[in-house]
Amino acid sequence: MKSINNTKTLGTLLQQFFTHYLQDQRNVSQCTVAAYRDTFRLLFIFAEKELRKRPAELALADIDAKLVLAFLEYLEKDRKNTIRTRNSRLAGIRSFMHFVSLKEPQALATCEQVLAVPVKRYERPLIGYISREEILAILQAPDKSTWSGLRDRALFAMMYNTGARVSELIHMRVSDLTINGTAVIRIHGKGRKLRSVPIWKSTAHQLKRWLVTAGLSDDQSLFPNRKGTQLTRTGITDRLKLATRQAATTCLSLNGHRVTPHIVRHSTAMHLLQSGIDITIIALWLGHESPATTHGYIEADLAMKENAMKSLELADQGSTRFEPSDKLMEFLDTL
Repeated sequence: MKSINNTKTLGTLLQQFFTHYLQDQRNVSQCTVAAYRDTFRLLFIFAEKELRKRPAELALADIDAKLVLAFLEYLEKDRKNTIRTRNSRLAGIRSFMHFVSLKEPQALATCEQVLAVPVKRYERPLIGYISREEILAILQAPDKSTWSGLRDRALFAMMYNTGARVSELIHMRVSDLTINGTAVIRIHGKGRKLRSVPIWKSTAHQLKRWLVTAGLSDDQSLFPNRKGTQLTRTGITDRLKLATRQAATTCLSLNGHRVTPHIVRHSTAMHLLQSGIDITIIALWLGHESPATTHGYIEADLAMKENAMKSLELADQGSTRFEPSDKLMEFLDTL
């Protein structure tokens, strides 16, 4: 019987994993491919130091549970990665080992040991969000007399209206927007999922003004930079920071607040929830895989918890001890 050292080389299996399994069979997004690629780059650099073998010299048997556990500890302690990042790296390795277990039965024992490495639990912080008044102050902060100010007003209005992720905002094209009649934006979401989100009248007004000023073609980014190319993640974050600082001069509660695009996304969800929108609708609005993800917003809203508690409180009805009538007592005495 062949040993694990005589099976296909690690390089061959890894190539098949990325080209045939991930891209051809599972058709995962490029973001997933890039995340898994970076995981194995880090793993091989770590293995080279630990085992004194260059990546090209590594065998499948070298990628055992002992090495994987040491690698995960290195991520947390030396690289100061969060537990979430640690778990994401482990997910990439486990996906590869699942693939190997199907391709190479001789390596099943090693694969099972790696697949048994547990995901690490961690405390989930409460979701952060800001009030409607604070959001309004930020939306009105950019200077509407400038090109960048008009763009930022339209950008932030779209960000709040849709609760879109930064990556989704970056990839919005003019052709994705329907502004005449029933206004709607088509969003290219996580995992290649498309969703359509209605545009509020106030947002549509900002967008119409921006499109007239910008004169963009259908294939251009809806919110470009000065060069006409799409804004970066850092660019959007920096513009939001600037608007928050400006808004804090009139809305004092924003002082000291770190407002990020993801905080705005959380705020959209929270405000929809507080307005009585059903949680399943909010999940569709935000592009959540499951409504279970959206339940975190209920956890964060103290006011909703207080209202629920009040609805369960019973009014003081005095003594609840059973006091039988005389006739009932007489009946029982006859038994």
